Formats: sequence, structure tokens, C-alpha cells
Amino acid sequence: MPYAVITGTGHYVPEKVVKNDDLKAFYDTSDEWIYERSGIRERRFAPEGVGPADLAIPAVKQALERAGVDKTALDMVVFATLSPECWFPGSACFLQEKMDLPTIPALDIRMQCSGFVYGLSIAEQYIKNGMYRRVLVVGAEMQSTSLDLSPEGRTVGVLFGDGAGAVVVEASQTGPGIVSTHLHTQGKYARELWIPEPSSLKRPKVSPDLKGLYPYMNGKEVFKHAVVRMKESALEALESAGWAPEEVDWYFPHQANYRIAAAMADQIGLSMDKFYMTIHKYGNTTAASIPISLSEAERDGSLKKGQKIILTAFGSGFTWASAAIVW
Repeated sequence: MPYAVITGTGHYVPEKVVKNDDLKAFYDTSDEWIYERSGIRERRFAPEGVGPADLAIPAVKQALERAGVDKTALDMVVFATLSPECWFPGSACFLQEKMDLPTIPALDIRMQCSGFVYGLSIAEQYIKNGMYRRVLVVGAEMQSTSLDLSPEGRTVGVLFGDGAGAVVVEASQTGPGIVSTHLHTQGKYARELWIPEPSSLKRPKVSPDLKGLYPYMNGKEVFKHAVVRMKESALEALESAGWAPEEVDWYFPHQANYRIAAAMADQIGLSMDKFYMTIHKYGNTTAASIPISLSEAERDGSLKKGQKIILTAFGSGFTWASAAIVW
């Protein structure tokens, strides 16, 4: 059985920086209020007319270049996003067209903030069972166009940003690479964090006031579950790999809220120095947050070959997931 190894990373964020104080134009808020509650100082917004596949292209090109892989050598694309260009088809199809990729399977998955780790697990399984040798995993989000910029949208609107990250996962005879992945869902909480429309449950698919098009979040419920589930999933990955928490070089949590990561670290008994954080710069980029962090950490020299890392994520669904990886 081959190993599944990440051989290339890439990321892209739009040029437009939106600082906390810029959001005063829409909300009764301040830099201090947002930062204290989330750890966010700024985020990036892409212009209208740009979709997640567009954001993904520079990230994918970087990942392919770093892996030393030509796009014609890819066997599959797994594209994680909650903000696709349209109802159907999926963003992976648009990426395939825009990059002139081979007629390989191009799969969208909608696992929201856990999407990248779910996608990594899919790539791992296809590689380890020998069906494919090179899988591109993308997490990309265009969320700024979905935010409620009225005063009622403050709770969610201050948190999210646009961006993309990508990795190339390859079969290798030397590993271990991806040691294990762990996936969970608890659908009873699906309505605590969701966008209810458009909906195929009714005709027309959207309500006249259009409020259902905006994301809703029960913040207290999400925070409580996120701390517990991200900790549990990290411990599950540690146990599967046979690693003690302190011997891991880096933890890469989904960048939802600095306080969630800090509470998780405290419960495991770790310093935040082991947690690679990008939320202060980019906000919550959902499926893109972990691959963006991996790419940045590799480029700034923090993430080095042979290091042990844990990925852990929690999001809408509720879903949560983790991975143990030797880089």
C-alpha cells in the first residue's frame, strides 16, 4: 500500500484588505469589539464577479509548482467550498475549465469549515487503495457577497473573508505522510449554523424578503461545540498516531475564532505557541483556512520536512474532522 504524502502547497487571498474599522460603515462595531471576541484584525474581500474557482487558480498553480507536478499528471480534483459559483454544477468543474485540466473526476464537497480535512481524507483513501497517484485538494471561498451588510448581520458579517488554499497529495513509497484522518457529523445541530435558502423545499426557492440567503449562526452554541469537538478530534488523531500532545510540532486548527483555539489548547494542556494562527489577517475563510495556514507556514519556514502536525476543524452540520500528518 502506498503512502499519501502532501508534496505541494499554495494559497491566494484577494488584494483588498478590509480592516475592522472599515466595517463601521455597515455595523455598530469597532476594532476592539471584533478583536476581543474573535482575534480578527482584518480580512480580504474579492471583487464581485469573482468566484471560488477564480480564487483557487493562483493557489493551485503554486501547489503544482512546489510539488513539481504538471497539471496533466493530476488524477482527480476534490474541491471544498460552501460558496460555489452557482447552484450547479460544482466549482471543481469551473476550475477544470479555467485551468484546462484533463477530463479527470472533479468532485465538489460541501462540508463547510471541515471541508478541507474531509477532502484530504478522500484523497488519502483513493491514493492508499491504489486507484489514483496524484489528487489535488482545494479549499476556496467567496463569502463576502453572501454577507448581510445590514445592522442585523453584524454577528456573522464581521467574521468571514475570501481566499483559497490548495495541496497536491501524491502516492509515495516513502512515508508516512498522512498518518490518519478522522471524520464526524451530528446533523441535529444543522440549523444552528446555516444558510436556509435557496431551498428546494419550496417554490419559489427564496423568500420575498431574501433574508434566508444570509448565514445564520447561534454563536454561543457553535462556540461551545467547537471547543469540545476540535479538542476531541485532535486527541483522536493523536491517539491514532501514537503521539503525545507535546511532541507535535504544530497544530493547525480551523481559523474560526482565536478564543476557540485558545480554549482547546488550554484543555489539552498546550501553549498557543504550538498553534499556527492566521485568523488575525484573514478572518474565517471556512474551507480555505487550513490550507492557507499550511501554505503560509511552509513559506515562512515554520513548517519543515519531518515535523509532526495535527489538523483539526469544526463547522456547520455540525461536522468536525482531524488529521495526523508527518510533513
